[in-house]
Amino acid sequence: MSDLPDWMYPPRAEGWFAEDLDRLPQAPRHTELIDGALVFMMSPQRSWHSRAVTALTAVLEELVPDGLLAEREMTIRLDGRNRPEPDLVVAEVDYDPDRTWFDAADVRLVVEVASPESAHRDRTVKLRKYAEAGIPHYWVIEEEEGLPVVHVYELDHPTSACAVAGIFHKRLERPVPFPVDVDLDALVPARKGQKRAD
Repeated sequence: MSDLPDWMYPPRAEGWFAEDLDRLPQAPRHTELIDGALVFMMSPQRSWHSRAVTALTAVLEELVPDGLLAEREMTIRLDGRNRPEPDLVVAEVDYDPDRTWFDAADVRLVVEVASPESAHRDRTVKLRKYAEAGIPHYWVIEEEEGLPVVHVYELDHPTSACAVAGIFHKRLERPVPFPVDVDLDALVPARKGQKRAD
């Protein structure tokens, strides 16, 4: 077993705290903090995932009303020991060029594009943690036969749990958290030899 670099050891017995992420310049990009433990995304990112995130970011930037900001790959401080990095965040904040994280209280929508490496966390751990932090809307985008399918969850305030609000193929139309109408099939190119259904 090889020795780990010094920066990978937590600075205290309790593990890592949310503010520690801003003091780890040696950490790989997309490092998250889950329950006081660092989580690294070490597998290569697939083109499908990258294109889906880029295209959806552009669509949401056009759809968000004044007062909301769509941002990709920015951490959310859920509490002192959790700072996940979703693929997309829509928050009720002004643009700040020096921002490195969002406060959960400002976040209106979180979007995760599931990959083989992150799927379990996206579907279970993050689903629960975003709900516990009071984030009202959560989308998980899965790939089915090369096309995006969106699993939409809404926060049930009395129970502080996420409830399924729908599973969307081809088109995502929702009135909340703001009016949304997205052609899902247009987010990624069709696979070679694959025809788009009309």
